[in-house]
Amino acid sequence: MSDISLEKFTEEIRAKVGADSGLKATIKFVFSDSQVLYIDGESTPNTVDNTDRPAKCTVKVSLEDFAKLATKKLDPTTAFMTGKIKIEGDMGVAMRLGKLFN
Repeated sequence: MSDISLEKFTEEIRAKVGADSGLKATIKFVFSDSQVLYIDGESTPNTVDNTDRPAKCTVKVSLEDFAKLATKKLDPTTAFMTGKIKIEGDMGVAMRLGKLFN
């Protein structure tokens, strides 16, 4: 999957989040190459960028697996149970992420 880019996913997630994602929390995705996707679901309007800052929930995942999650080619529960994604912080926030991938 050589066409995967952080910029592409940032734009796609920004469009899905919109002005109010309903997440009511901050979430940071850290990809295996130390790139970051940050969702501020507490600000009004919500923002999505690539700034590395503290979040209530941090999800560590490879960019390739993130692409599979976003396109429903990888089940989130399976990914978590097999260690493809690691979650730090508020697990409740992680559970609300499904809204972005529907």
